[in-house]
Amino acid sequence: MANNRSYKKKTLGSYPYFTVVLSIVTALFVIGLFGLVLLHANRLSELIRENIEVRVYLQRNIADTERLALQNALAATPYVDTESGKSQIKFISKEKAAENFIAETGENFIKLLGENPLRDAFVLRIRADYSDTEKMKQIKREIEKMNGVFEVEYVESLVNSVNNNIAKIGLVLLTLSFVLILTVILLINNTIKLAVFSQRFLIRSMQLVGATSWFIQRPFVFRAAFQGLISGVLAALLLSSLLQYANNLIPELKQLQNSTEITGLFISLLVVGCVIGALSTLASVRRFVSLSLDELY
Repeated sequence: MANNRSYKKKTLGSYPYFTVVLSIVTALFVIGLFGLVLLHANRLSELIRENIEVRVYLQRNIADTERLALQNALAATPYVDTESGKSQIKFISKEKAAENFIAETGENFIKLLGENPLRDAFVLRIRADYSDTEKMKQIKREIEKMNGVFEVEYVESLVNSVNNNIAKIGLVLLTLSFVLILTVILLINNTIKLAVFSQRFLIRSMQLVGATSWFIQRPFVFRAAFQGLISGVLAALLLSSLLQYANNLIPELKQLQNSTEITGLFISLLVVGCVIGALSTLASVRRFVSLSLDELY
């Protein structure tokens, strides 16, 4: 029994398993959690941008055929959003607009004025990638040139505010992600370096009996890659459980989730765990292989 324990201690790459896996799982869980925050924030920004509307007011006494032609022309543009293959264009007649106004304010302005001064209008929902300030101005100019259009309006201050805030939040998240990734790499690297350090004398013993550098490095690298894979799986399971718990608490969160993106994030954790673990181990073992006997102490 004692001989078996001694043999295990002298096996190349047999440094403490639990400590290394726990450290890598913790690091991958943190970076995965931040990745989920980024995905949700990105989807939220898209939803906000997609809810930006443009109102296209039509000329008075426009013929039905001309109005239909204008609607088809708007539907054919690349900036109008679509859902289930249908362009998101809503027609609001001047009668319906008057009804809505009277219902909201309680004042019948038609009786006061003797006529309905409102105009028929199309309400367009703009695609998220066309909702920045300059593109919105270009869209307005383009629509105003179409036949049958009297005026084009959108809340410009809202567009500017949304774009500015999203840009600021994006910059902060990008900075935090860079710092976090750097911290995770350093954490995993230092953990593996300490684990390899415990086997520096075994590495020297293998060198003395004529083992090549790759023969010494191989079990360390393979073991580290496997540990990274296991750590990635555990981190993905923890994140999946946390995400399910959050969805149960806040069902609306599901609207911000894309299963393909989340699956891609979890797969990335497995790859990152394997790659960082293998590279950190390779660098650490190479360092100890090149040390002299006096430098090992």
